[in-house]
Amino acid sequence: MTVQLKSSLQQCLFNTRNSAQNVARDIAEGFFNISHNSFAMLGLVLVFVMITLTARPDLREAGESRLMAMLLARQEASMGFTELGAVDRATAANPKDLPTKQAAVAYWLSKKYSVAPEPLSVLVAHAFEIGAKSKLDPTLILAIMAIESGFNPFAQSPVGAQGLMQVMTGIHHDKYALFGGKFAAFDPVTNLRVGVKVLEECISRAGSVEGGLKFYVGAANLEDDGGYVGKVMAEHSRLQAVASGKRQPYESQTAPVGIPVTFPLTPIPKAPREANGAQSVALLHS
Repeated sequence: MTVQLKSSLQQCLFNTRNSAQNVARDIAEGFFNISHNSFAMLGLVLVFVMITLTARPDLREAGESRLMAMLLARQEASMGFTELGAVDRATAANPKDLPTKQAAVAYWLSKKYSVAPEPLSVLVAHAFEIGAKSKLDPTLILAIMAIESGFNPFAQSPVGAQGLMQVMTGIHHDKYALFGGKFAAFDPVTNLRVGVKVLEECISRAGSVEGGLKFYVGAANLEDDGGYVGKVMAEHSRLQAVASGKRQPYESQTAPVGIPVTFPLTPIPKAPREANGAQSVALLHS
């Protein structure tokens, strides 16, 4: 009797152990299948997301913007400030990357006007690019910037001419509207582009560069332009020489050379929508 009881207990323990092992094996297989299927599902979801983002660039851009915002928020929370986009916002470039002519002009202007060569490099490159498209000598464009503002992008005259090329923002607001509004006047490249457009219109109306410069400064009907045209053309000549590889002496300028002279109003014949107020920097309505 004792032997039979002992045998029965051993058999019961054996069966219990086998059952436990089977249950454990089933649980492990189930977990593996669930994990495998989950990874497969995750892979399918990722493939679907990639296809969707490829087909819908707007969704991709929105996602990138949201991700960047999250990263910036995390950095701001940990550091107290955010500066990831500082380099992208800077208007600067390495002058060594410019063609020889442009680099020579950038370095010369940098020394003369005590302005860093990196931001000047961007302006020089854009002046050459826009000059080629508008058929204007880029050194003329740069000479106007030099005389108007001394390459101060935040310069403002008493009558409201603003930025590098001292464009009358209030008069040429329609041109700045293409760039988002009047505050674009203080973006160096935008001011350059708008200034060149105004200069083109002035030269077209006058029929010559010198005449166009008189329109630009607002002295179209005056005998005396305050020496403006002579200053611009002299600087233009020097910059042409620098671009051609000739050494040119200079006197360092630490302040704007000539934020435009303000002339009293004299009516400009055949000018549409003529204004009644102080005239300075291309009082030419578009």
